[in-house]
Amino acid sequence: MSLLSEFLAITQDWRSVFPQQRTFQRAVRQALGSLVCLGRRCLSRIIWTNGGQQRSWSAEYFLHSRCQWEPQQLFRPILKRALSYCPQQLVGVAIDDTRLRKTGRSIPQAFYQRDPLSPPFHVNLLLGLRFLQASLLVPLHRTTAVGTRALPIRFHEVSRVKRPGKKATDEMRKQYREAVKQKNLSRSFVDMGRQLRQELDQAGGQDKILVLAGDGSFCNRTCFGEIPERSILLVRARKDARLCFGAADDSRRFYGVDKFTPEQVRQDESRAWKTTKIFYGGKRRKIRYKQVPEVYWQRGARQRPLRLIAIAPTPYRKSQSKRLYYRDPAYLFTSDLRRSAKQLLQIYFDRWQIEVNHREEKDTLGIGQAQLWNVTSVPKQPVLAVAAYSALLLASLQAFGAERGKAYAELPKWRRNARRPSCLDLITLLRKEMVQQPQQLAPFALKTTDSDMVHAAAA
Repeated sequence: MSLLSEFLAITQDWRSVFPQQRTFQRAVRQALGSLVCLGRRCLSRIIWTNGGQQRSWSAEYFLHSRCQWEPQQLFRPILKRALSYCPQQLVGVAIDDTRLRKTGRSIPQAFYQRDPLSPPFHVNLLLGLRFLQASLLVPLHRTTAVGTRALPIRFHEVSRVKRPGKKATDEMRKQYREAVKQKNLSRSFVDMGRQLRQELDQAGGQDKILVLAGDGSFCNRTCFGEIPERSILLVRARKDARLCFGAADDSRRFYGVDKFTPEQVRQDESRAWKTTKIFYGGKRRKIRYKQVPEVYWQRGARQRPLRLIAIAPTPYRKSQSKRLYYRDPAYLFTSDLRRSAKQLLQIYFDRWQIEVNHREEKDTLGIGQAQLWNVTSVPKQPVLAVAAYSALLLASLQAFGAERGKAYAELPKWRRNARRPSCLDLITLLRKEMVQQPQQLAPFALKTTDSDMVHAAAA
């Protein structure tokens, strides 16, 4: 069993996505090339890595601009296979947006937006694309001493609505205001949650509860107003949100008169702290929390009852001889009122793995570096690369398990404590197997050598 054979077995299910066998083979070649390519992941270097530098490149570009195929369907076999690693009833899915930098002014989907890496005292802008990603949280810590692995199962481009110019009529401005209400990040979150619920049912998870874990940008009226059936929304809340309890039974009011905030709940000494153990940072750690069931957030959730979970600041030391520091407290809103708070807390702590996905996708795999400007190609090529990345993560679980075994390259001395393979470990092993096992690549008319990779990087 090898990593390459498992990867090809997963991508074999992509055949039904593409209209022809040759387009399917071309997509698999580009998926492998985007993983093992050296240097910038431009489409020309990906073609060169696959040994196609002497062939016409038109068909490789037409795969994204002219060929009719639905990019999001590439994640269906990944979700179906990965569901076996989620035996619990609650299935966590982390959803977050990410930005891909672009420099071309001819890309219609690119727009100026806030740079999340800018300092808080000076907001910077970047020109780029915005994608909404969903990653399945596979709880590997249930059976091994390895943290949760996040497998991307959605990568959808979310562009803004173009603002009308100075010479626009009142009717055009009215249409713009209506379009902004229907095409925004929160509305895309709602649509994606509904699609994920349907995909989970088709993958055999009809009896499972979908937990959508998001950050504070999805803690609003739109997201709480349209939660899919058999689903739970778990998001981070502001500390100054004004909450209340329900009014008395003999009152004509629905909301109680007394208001309070999550920060006041945390500081309320009359409410006792509860303790549980959560796996994060390589081991199980104790955390303290308070929970208040059936609270109402009039501005954000209206008459939907919520449960507030306040997490105490976590103490830590930079070294054994340093003083004790504390991280900031956290406040969570969830639409679930009866299930164990420990399971929900574990899912939200695992939500950080989608940030790991974003870092590996952009820094290691160079998602978004392909130089395309066609209105159809721009959102499709990154989805193919992310689907290949997700298939690679799942193939490593199926081939070698969750832990870092002897199949991977030896680690340097300063990283001997790594328990699970990194994305670079998987790519290094995949390159090695593609060179040593060319017979597996023969059905895809693909031949990769070390010299092709080096020449492609130098081109």
